[in-house]
Amino acid sequence: MNLVLRGAAIAAVLHITPAVVLVKRPDAVRALLPGADAYVAREVHLSDPDAHRLHELVDWSPDDGVLTFYNGKAGATVVGALTFARVDTPHGPVEVAVGFTPQGAVRGVIVTKATVETKPWVLEAVGAGLVERYRGLKPGDVPAGAAVLAEHAGKLAVYIAGEVDKGVARALAAYGVFHNHVRA
Repeated sequence: MNLVLRGAAIAAVLHITPAVVLVKRPDAVRALLPGADAYVAREVHLSDPDAHRLHELVDWSPDDGVLTFYNGKAGATVVGALTFARVDTPHGPVEVAVGFTPQGAVRGVIVTKATVETKPWVLEAVGAGLVERYRGLKPGDVPAGAAVLAEHAGKLAVYIAGEVDKGVARALAAYGVFHNHVRA
């Protein structure tokens, strides 16, 4: 019982609310890999030096040390790739799906998960054009969706846009450094 109370106290301090699926992963995969009729999930198991490299690039490495890329093909033609990136905020996790063209530019971004608390902020940010700001970015580019929204959205939407920027930055770094390990 003491552990339950301690867990509740920690959750209250962090005020993390339950997760909400905004877009199911399979739907995000289909939307970000248009025209694909086959999908292949490929994993890159990061060595300690690789995880450290990713951490230095974007102050992050996946909890389990594994990056997963989803490659889409139409027949023998690669139509693109995507990955999911999670950002843990004081209000709970936010997950983004970032799709890439065969040339390595961002095709699109979809916020797939948020929390009950952050969902309205995500919806406001997305409604203000956040995800369109990422199209065309390439590895090495810095996402700046939050800065652009500052004049068009409320403070909490701008805050969550900054968290989405982090997720996009993580996906760009992971793709730029490690996707070549998994080309189909």
